Amino acid sequence: MWIHGTICAMARPLISLLFTVAGFQVMTAPARGAENIILYPPVLVNTPRWLEKRHQEQVTAAKGYQAFHDFQFTDQTAASGINFEQRSVNDAGKYWKPAHYDHGTGVAVADVDGDGKLDIYFVNQLGANQLWRNLGGGKFEDITASAGVALQGRIHVGASFADVDNDGDSDLAVTTVKMGNVLFENLGNGKFRDVSKLAGVDYSGHSSTALFLDFDNDGLLDLYVANIGVYTSDERGEGGFFLSITNAFRGHTHPERTERSILYRNLGGLKFKDISKEVNLPDAGWSGEATFVDLNQDRFPDIYAANMQGDNHYFENVQGKSFVDKTATYFPKTPWGAMGAKFFDFNQDGLMDLFVTDMHSDMTELQTKEGRANTGAKFEKAKSEQWCTVFWTDAFLQGASNNIFGNAFYMNQGGGSFSEVSDKIGAETYWPWGFSVGDLNADSFEDAFVTAGMGYPFRYAINSVLLNEAGRRFHEAEFVLGVEPRSGGRFSRPMFTFDCSGADKSHQFCNGQSGLLTISGSLSSRSSVLFDLDDDGDLDIVTNEMNDRPQVLVSNLADKKSIRFLKVKLVGAKSNRDGFGATVTVHAGAKKLTQYNDGKSGYLSQSPLPLYFGLGELAQADKVEVQWPSGTRQMLAKDIPKNGLLTIKESGE
Repeated sequence: MWIHGTICAMARPLISLLFTVAGFQVMTAPARGAENIILYPPVLVNTPRWLEKRHQEQVTAAKGYQAFHDFQFTDQTAASGINFEQRSVNDAGKYWKPAHYDHGTGVAVADVDGDGKLDIYFVNQLGANQLWRNLGGGKFEDITASAGVALQGRIHVGASFADVDNDGDSDLAVTTVKMGNVLFENLGNGKFRDVSKLAGVDYSGHSSTALFLDFDNDGLLDLYVANIGVYTSDERGEGGFFLSITNAFRGHTHPERTERSILYRNLGGLKFKDISKEVNLPDAGWSGEATFVDLNQDRFPDIYAANMQGDNHYFENVQGKSFVDKTATYFPKTPWGAMGAKFFDFNQDGLMDLFVTDMHSDMTELQTKEGRANTGAKFEKAKSEQWCTVFWTDAFLQGASNNIFGNAFYMNQGGGSFSEVSDKIGAETYWPWGFSVGDLNADSFEDAFVTAGMGYPFRYAINSVLLNEAGRRFHEAEFVLGVEPRSGGRFSRPMFTFDCSGADKSHQFCNGQSGLLTISGSLSSRSSVLFDLDDDGDLDIVTNEMNDRPQVLVSNLADKKSIRFLKVKLVGAKSNRDGFGATVTVHAGAKKLTQYNDGKSGYLSQSPLPLYFGLGELAQADKVEVQWPSGTRQMLAKDIPKNGLLTIKESGE
């Protein structure tokens, strides 16, 4: 049963290889020995047809949406000047294995040079990371070399910006796979220096997310590093990466492969100390992502760790001295294969709700030997419980009675009670990674952009835009808003080339082939961030892809209607400088709009962005209230800009 379950669930493309080599779709077929191009898997041939079908279905459904949707995003990557391209290791491409390299890399945003414009840091898996300076007007320039943040030669995963030394600029943390995590100190003017060893945060393992939070409220941001677990050997592959072990995806069933996540206390002076054991922080499992919130409102941030292969965990902070696992108290059932997590006030009742995306459960889709797959909206919006329990053994699931096989949305009922309502409100998506939250239509309710897809060697999956209809439900709007299909109808691209007359002649793709053979696979997104890229008052979307260029999706909402908004930038004094852990409430007419400042901008990333409040039809905010982590409470009722940025400095500075 295990062998059958593993192949069907995670190595399905390998089965397809066995049955469909002779049926590859050859896009061009020149003379033998010249270059052929293969579209794989074969189901991609039908992608334009089902995308158009989904497009029409959504356009029809949108006629009944109450959430404003008469605006579009256009891909302005070329116009922006950004020419970054994410490159993956061979174990996530040419010689794909069911391991964790295919989880991709992050993208983070901050004003690195203090000019008031938000710059973008793209994380590469194999090759240099890149930092792009915002020139204004939607234009960017590559300043990686002068900034000193390329990290050429390492295998990278996530990135987070935060002001760790409270000097007024954003420092940068980058995680890697067994090549040492990195902390860069921002020296000002967009220059950085590597202080990893000095700081004591240069752990070398299978790290994923770097999460900054002030767990003890001493005014210094601490660092939580989510570690996945051992999924590589010590043998090197092309480009220097560590080859995946054969049964990497079964790692959670091998206790000896555990890598506990790490909590570093910020001691000041760019010094950190691993205090994970000291504060009794429990093991989070195979954790790729984490976030934080303060559910019991004692001002000390609690940690929610997403486990990609098992139960998620909610660790309650006990006055900055220790942690207690309170998962069962708040979330008795959690997704089994979680990737992204974010607390936000979905229905604007002043309470933080929780959205968790689950990708691994969707890996149980069957693909026939003819390359057919179920691409219908009904199938993709359904939970995967039936398939998971059929194809995975109890030993692999390690007890599934408390698991959800799909996304989860926990509506906060108050008093520490949550109700799981993902199906009721339309929060289920397909093959999701992480997501970014923001008010895309400026109607005062926050929406979600969900990155999705596995890329080669799997079929195409759509990114989702979930429009929040007055805190009652989400509506799918990615086709209506022009996010899907991608610019120019892109759904695949050439991924790599085999030399069938040379080094790759024994590969099964080269059976009956000679010369060069190029494989085209499906596009897929990993991380994203929402921010006002061109400073026109609406939120734009930037993604980091898998084996492809980013998407720079610019909104025309401000051209379509008269929007009203307020941006809020926090500057802590007694609290940490970024104001992480503060709660901001904007009062506008009868509305009270609440956001918790956690900096979570998307999967594998953290960005100290201004909070964005859409005000709907209200003219402007009447007053703004801030509950700082230090305990200071501020109320501002004067000089609140209309459609502008409000910078709030903590009282006492």
